[in-house]
Amino acid sequence: MVHAKGPGPLARRTLRVRVRVILSYAHRDEKLRDELAKHLAALRRSAVIDIWYDRKIAPGDEFDRDILQQLQNSDLVLLLISPDFMNSDYCYLREMRIALRRHAKGQARVIPIILRPVDWHGTPIGKLSALPKDGKPVTTWRRRDEALLDVAKGVRRAAEQLRHHRSQRIATWQKHKRKEIRTGTQAA
Repeated sequence: MVHAKGPGPLARRTLRVRVRVILSYAHRDEKLRDELAKHLAALRRSAVIDIWYDRKIAPGDEFDRDILQQLQNSDLVLLLISPDFMNSDYCYLREMRIALRRHAKGQARVIPIILRPVDWHGTPIGKLSALPKDGKPVTTWRRRDEALLDVAKGVRRAAEQLRHHRSQRIATWQKHKRKEIRTGTQAA
């Protein structure tokens, strides 16, 4: 009987690594951010994602430095889009630009979450697929919980894709390392 070799222990561990998610939002939308975080709790509790947002910055820490560090280290950036987000120089010119730059380089995935009605289609995020479904603003749904559930399901799909791609990269890396060990060579 032939047994197929599965992924090594490192790849199995990598599958369980949480996707790092940052919520970028305007402070006026804090209540909606809190509602979204509740809907993402199942993903957090099942070890699919870790969520970070600026209210987690400890007293005395540097606000700008911590936000930039989290943006640089995140796998998934959720831009919580509203008129206040679009009006905020910090959100629009700083956080969104960094996120989109990383998205373009394949270093992170950016998902616009349309919280409140605003003209976002003609902006740099207009080319991205938004949540909830069809980019319909959360606040315009008859049942807000259904809109946020749709967002949570979309975030789950994106996080699972990111975890799958990560495990494939690890498996490829392990395959090359095993080959190097067998042949006694090292890749340049």
